[in-house]
Amino acid sequence: MKLVAGNSNPKLAEQVSEYLDRPLTKTSVRRFADQEIFVEILENVRGEDVFVLQSTSYPANDNLMELLIITDALRRSSAKRITAVLPYFGYARQDRRSQGRTPISAKLVANLITNAGVDRVLTLDLHAGQIQGFFDIPTDNLFAAPVFVRDIKERYVTDNVVIVSPDVGGVVRARALAKRIDAPLAIVDKRRERPGESEVMNIIGAVDGRDCILVDDIVDSGGTLCNAADALLLKGAKSVTAYATHGVLTGGAIARITASQLKEMVFTNSIQPTEDFENSPKLRWISIAPLIGEAISRTAAEQSVSSLFI
Repeated sequence: MKLVAGNSNPKLAEQVSEYLDRPLTKTSVRRFADQEIFVEILENVRGEDVFVLQSTSYPANDNLMELLIITDALRRSSAKRITAVLPYFGYARQDRRSQGRTPISAKLVANLITNAGVDRVLTLDLHAGQIQGFFDIPTDNLFAAPVFVRDIKERYVTDNVVIVSPDVGGVVRARALAKRIDAPLAIVDKRRERPGESEVMNIIGAVDGRDCILVDDIVDSGGTLCNAADALLLKGAKSVTAYATHGVLTGGAIARITASQLKEMVFTNSIQPTEDFENSPKLRWISIAPLIGEAISRTAAEQSVSSLFI
């Protein structure tokens, strides 16, 4: 087995390498003067089972092209099998036509990855589970829920916790987490007037005097969760904390979260935290390296990956 890392999240790649006790394959990824990407694999990979760790996060297009070019270099170097490990799958929010004359970019990106020569995909908390069907190759969608459950149990008295979905679309995700810690479920009913803005309308469920834990997959502007926290506290919640898998955090998201009434917002390191993230007193990350590493190990050994989440 060989591990190859792109430039999107080198810290996570190093942690996965340490978990598996295998060094990262020596690779040169550099750019020409016009920003064309050039990749050279500096070790023999002929006949090897190769795992490429690369999130397609900001800058999404650069990191996607890196993944495609690394894959092509490995395929032309006679790697036996290439698995793309995508802790964050960019373009996942463009999974349907929301209006006329628009693309389904998630399907296009899936086609690009497949046609580049990837044999299998490992990813984490897809924005919509059905995106797995966009790939014509085996795809494993891992879940961050076990990592969150462990952290919640260490920090809260679970008898007083209520899991909250920030919108109706996230109910399945929130219910799955609530079931793991035997906690009740609440839902924030909101209306989105325009992209990036949301208005909380009502709270469905009992939150008075409870420690509320909002659960989401992607946080971009942070507005939805900050508004939800305000509404929950108005309904008598004792505290509000948010757990989300992918911290995209564009624009003024970090400043907005830091100034909000949220007690804390916790992310995985599927997207490498920035310096501003590290300096915020309300932002914290937990590592998914053991989860990714175990999934890679089981895939290489042809063992069950789904049993990780039973």
